[in-house]
Amino acid sequence: MGTCGIAAGTTPVLKAIYQEIAERRLENAIEVSEVGCMGLCYAEPVVMFVERSTGRRVIYGEVTPQQVPAILAAGIDGVAPGTRTLERNWYYPEFEEPAPGELQARIVLRNTGRLNPEKIDEYIAAGGYRALAKALTTMTSQEVIDLISASGLRGRGGGGFPTGRKWQFAADQKSEEKFIICNADEGDPGAFMDRAVLEGDPHTVLEAMAIGGYAIGAHTGVIYIRAEYPLAVKRLDIAISQAKERGLLGKNIFGSGFDFNIEIKFGAGAFVCGEETALIHSIEGKRGEPTVKPPFPAVEGLWKKPSVVNNVETYACIGAIVRKGAEWFRSIGTAGSPGTKVFALAGKISKVGLAEVPMGTTLRQIIYEIGDGIKNGRKFKAVQTGGPSGGCITAANLDLPIDYEALKKIGSMMGSGGMIVMDEDDCMVNIAKFFLEFTLDESCGKCTPCRIGNRRMYEMLDEITSGRGTVETIEKLKMLSATIKDTALCGLGQTAPNPVLSTLANFEEEYLAHVRESRCPAGVCAKLIHFEISDKCVGCGLCLHHCPVNCITGERRARHVIDQSRCIKCGVCFQTCRFHAVEKH
Repeated sequence: MGTCGIAAGTTPVLKAIYQEIAERRLENAIEVSEVGCMGLCYAEPVVMFVERSTGRRVIYGEVTPQQVPAILAAGIDGVAPGTRTLERNWYYPEFEEPAPGELQARIVLRNTGRLNPEKIDEYIAAGGYRALAKALTTMTSQEVIDLISASGLRGRGGGGFPTGRKWQFAADQKSEEKFIICNADEGDPGAFMDRAVLEGDPHTVLEAMAIGGYAIGAHTGVIYIRAEYPLAVKRLDIAISQAKERGLLGKNIFGSGFDFNIEIKFGAGAFVCGEETALIHSIEGKRGEPTVKPPFPAVEGLWKKPSVVNNVETYACIGAIVRKGAEWFRSIGTAGSPGTKVFALAGKISKVGLAEVPMGTTLRQIIYEIGDGIKNGRKFKAVQTGGPSGGCITAANLDLPIDYEALKKIGSMMGSGGMIVMDEDDCMVNIAKFFLEFTLDESCGKCTPCRIGNRRMYEMLDEITSGRGTVETIEKLKMLSATIKDTALCGLGQTAPNPVLSTLANFEEEYLAHVRESRCPAGVCAKLIHFEISDKCVGCGLCLHHCPVNCITGERRARHVIDQSRCIKCGVCFQTCRFHAVEKH
C-alpha cells in the first residue's frame, strides 16, 4: 500500500482480500498487513502470502481482485492457478547483510514492505527503538558520534560527506539551541527511495533523528518534506503521534532526562531546496536560495543555530549501526564507502523498482541481474546516475564497482540513487537537453553562471537538436559547461553541466552527426527526421485515419503519400502501420 502500489490498483485488491476472508470466516487464521513498497514496482499490485510458523512465502505479482479467492484457497502449500508468482525471491532479501549467493542486502529497507507503517507495535516487535534506548541509557553523546564516525557512514543524499564528522562539527558548537534536520525533499527525476522509506518505515527515521539529537545536543528535529508526498506525510504524522503516546518522543525519553520533539515542514517542490542552505531558508519562510559556505549549517544553520542536515536514507542506517556496531557496518560495502546504497531503477529496464546493494556492486549486476536487463530485448546504451546532477555511464563502465570515488572518476556521481537506464533508441543529445531543461526550470536564479549560463547551454543544445548547430556550437558548449562548473554558487549550478559534459565525452559522434549531417542517429530529434511510405504499403488507410494533421493522402488499396510540408513528425503513422511500410529517416 505504497504510492506505487496504490497507483497500480492495490486498493480494490485489498478490499477483495478482506471480503474473501470475511465470507470464508478466516479472521482468526489470516492476518492482513498493509505494508509500504516492497521494491517490486514492476509487478504491482503485489501480495505476499506468508506462513507464520515456518516463514515460508509465496509472492504474487500483478494481482487482480478476481484472483484473490484462488490465492487464499492455495494458501502457502500451493500456487493459485492463473496467477503470476515472482520467481526471484532474492530480489526481496530476508537479511540485513548479503546472504550467500544474493546480491542484495537490506539495511535502509529492512522494514519497508514487511511492517505496517501505521502500527508502532510492529516496529517495536522488529527491534524498533532499541537503538535509541541503547544510546540514551548506555552511551554518552560523544560515544554515539564516535560510533557513527567509526562506521564510515557517508551522506546518502549526494556528495557522500562523512556523517560522523558532520555530527561532530555540530556537537562542538557552544549553543543552547541546536537542530537536527531530515532532508526529505527528494527531487531527482526517477528517484523514489526516500518516499518508499517514509511511506513504509517512518519510525526508522524518527528514531535516528532522536539519536542524532542526543549526539549533538539538539532537542528539536525538523522533517522537510515536499508536499507532493501526501501518503508519506500522513504516515509520518501517525508515527510521530504514536511515538509521543509511548514516550519515545517528548520529555524524559527512557528516563534519561533527554527531551526531543519532531515537527514537519512542507516544501513546494523546488529542486534547489535539496541543497542544505536553501532548504534551511525555506524552513525559515524565505526564498529557497543557497548561500556561500562557510559558515556551514553545522556551525550556523536554522535560525542561525548549529544544525545537522542529513537525508532520509542516511538516517535509515543509524539505528542498525547503533544496534549492531561499526565493524558490522564496515564489513559490508567497500573500505572507502561502507554499507549499502538504495537505487531506484527506472527507464528502459525490465524490472523497475528499488534495489539495495552493498557498495562496490557493479552496474552490470544491478541492471542485468536485479533489473533483468533492457526492455523488449533492446541494446543497452547508457545509464544516468545522480539525476540531473550526474552523468551518463556507457557500456564500457558496466563492470565498474559503484562507490562515490569510482563514479566521480568517470564524470558522474552517486547522488540520491536514481538510476535511469537508456537503450539504443535514446538520443544522448536530447537526453542532455532534457536534464538541462529540468535544472534550468529549477534554478533559483541567484547566481549569474547558473541563471544565464544554463539558459545559454540549453539554447545551444536546442540549436543542435533542431539542425541549426555547428561544430563551433559544440566547442562553445564545452567551454561554457566548464565555466559554469567552476563558478556557480551551489551544487545545483556546479553539477548542472554534468549531463552535457558526460554525453559529449562518451557520445561526441552523436553531436557531430547532428551538426555535420543534420541527422539524429537515434531518430528522436523531430526536426532532423522525416517519414516516408514505401512500396510495402497496401493502402489499408490506418495511417491516414490516425494522422492528427491529415497530411497523408491516398486511395484505398493504393500506396499512400506523406505531404512533408505539413507533416509534424509525430510518428503516429510509423507506430500504427502494421505492414512496416512507414520508414523513418
